[in-house]
Amino acid sequence: MFIVTVTYTAPLDDVETWRPAHGDWLKQQIAQRRLLVAGRQVPFVGGVYLAPRMPAGELDRLLATDPYVVHGVAAHAVAEFTPHLVAEGLEVLASER
Repeated sequence: MFIVTVTYTAPLDDVETWRPAHGDWLKQQIAQRRLLVAGRQVPFVGGVYLAPRMPAGELDRLLATDPYVVHGVAAHAVAEFTPHLVAEGLEVLASER
């Protein structure tokens, strides 16, 4: 499983230009379960995604299609981890090992 941190690399006005396309991209990835969770960071400097286990190269290729990255207004940092303990009701995440 992966935690992806998104950091804006351009002024928010530039980011806002691509927000609709980015939102559509996120909805598509979540519908196809290539991303499991997506949300904004607080303070509003970027976002965070939770991605299921997959080959790292596949995740890199997926993230490269994010409109924010395509248009140079954000960058991703990826941390891989193995979930061992999960809250009740989220057991499926532990099966991502």
